Amino acid sequence: MKIGVVADTHSKKLPPQLIKDFKSVDLIIHAGDICDESGLKQLQILAEVKGVCGNMDDQKLGAMFPERCILTCEDCRIGVVHGQGPKGQVLKFVQETFRKEKVDVVVFGHTHTPCQETVGSVLYFNPGSPTDDIFAPYRSYGILEISGKDVRARIIKVDHHG
Repeated sequence: MKIGVVADTHSKKLPPQLIKDFKSVDLIIHAGDICDESGLKQLQILAEVKGVCGNMDDQKLGAMFPERCILTCEDCRIGVVHGQGPKGQVLKFVQETFRKEKVDVVVFGHTHTPCQETVGSVLYFNPGSPTDDIFAPYRSYGILEISGKDVRARIIKVDHHG
């Protein structure tokens, strides 16, 4: 199973590179801050979208998406939460959110900074932001490839053209 992972799109135009890559995914996970329905619709034409609401999402999205969720993909349990707090504290918040639950991967956003870190047996994966040219170190998104319990994760930098 191939999953496109994105966060913090903020209803901006998605890069052509991301659109091309997400045309071949089975599912898109959005870790919050889509912001409004127009941003969601950009992704829904590519694949099914599951995810959570973020602190910048409008009320309509807040009603459509939970604050946190757990998805089962093949034999893998994926926790999804946006994250909150100052940049240096987000990973700690995210770890605490799923501390009592058996998850294999936790997808989060909020910082606009990519992160791919394994703590214990859990992979913490933040795809960064594919649309932020100001606060992010670079524009990025992620791909998770799952086969049974095996997970391969990749952060993909958006090149200057797309």
